[in-house]
Amino acid sequence: MPSLPTSALIRHENPLGLPKNTSRPAPQLPRKGGPPARRPIANVKKVVAVASGKGGVGKSTVAVNLAFALALQKNPHTNARLRVGILDLDIFGPSIPTLMGLTRMGEPDLTPGGALVPMTNHGLPCMSMGFLIPSTTDEGNTDTPVVWRGLMVQKAVQQLLFDVDWSVNGAPLDVLVIDMPPGTGDVPLTLGQLVVVDGSVIVSTPQDVALSDVRKGIAMLKKVSVPISGLVLNQSYYLCNDCETPKPQYLFGKPDSFRAVAERLQTPILGELPLVQGVSASADGGYPYVLAGKDQGKGASEWKDTMLGVAEKVAGSIGLR
Repeated sequence: MPSLPTSALIRHENPLGLPKNTSRPAPQLPRKGGPPARRPIANVKKVVAVASGKGGVGKSTVAVNLAFALALQKNPHTNARLRVGILDLDIFGPSIPTLMGLTRMGEPDLTPGGALVPMTNHGLPCMSMGFLIPSTTDEGNTDTPVVWRGLMVQKAVQQLLFDVDWSVNGAPLDVLVIDMPPGTGDVPLTLGQLVVVDGSVIVSTPQDVALSDVRKGIAMLKKVSVPISGLVLNQSYYLCNDCETPKPQYLFGKPDSFRAVAERLQTPILGELPLVQGVSASADGGYPYVLAGKDQGKGASEWKDTMLGVAEKVAGSIGLR
């Protein structure tokens, strides 16, 4: 069988085109000798993955707002606010640049050792494949597809996991929130095999089609021994701001099936988020809704209070309460 050209081999080994640095070699994927030992991410104390069985349930929006809600929590040992970062591992559909208001920012800088320096906005560092895709039009790279096979994806995930400098003024992050791609493919498998993950959150909506994928997601995380902190139900109900006595309106079905799935699988429910128009507008504008001002209606208040409660429970599940 003819060998690949050298340039193609290099591309597969280094899809992000980072300078070679032997001081921080990435772990190798499992071979005949068995899986490698999981290891921590440098300059990160705790890792929390946010996952969903299917796309379109608001997972990335929840991930970003969870990160900021965690950043409002205090470290029980130092009484200082938690240092939090966000890593976008969705190689084919990265959303974090938009949600963080960091589109068209150009490529990230590199440290002297060749590691990627996270982009920062609203006080939180983040890294995403979206920062590394070349722009093809004046509108930026949002329409530029990533057309890679599995090996390239696995290598890119390794580089995003182990070739980013997460230190903040010389101090490590308390928590890194990882926004996973939907489904149960290569990326969650690679993360579970290579990284010490301290907790995970699975996001769903009330529809039965989403709940069937929740069951698959829970089974997948258990298969790769990733601890499950709990479930978040997004778009659970709607509250009318103009009504004198607003009552929950279950536009996508009542949460009974969701609660039954959680009980059957013995997985805690971290929170049920209402459907709030401002969440979508805030996400498109690159501003986390959990930081939005008050007096935006009862639904908005319940959404933010619920998200803060989710963050508190997640912090407790990973030993930061």
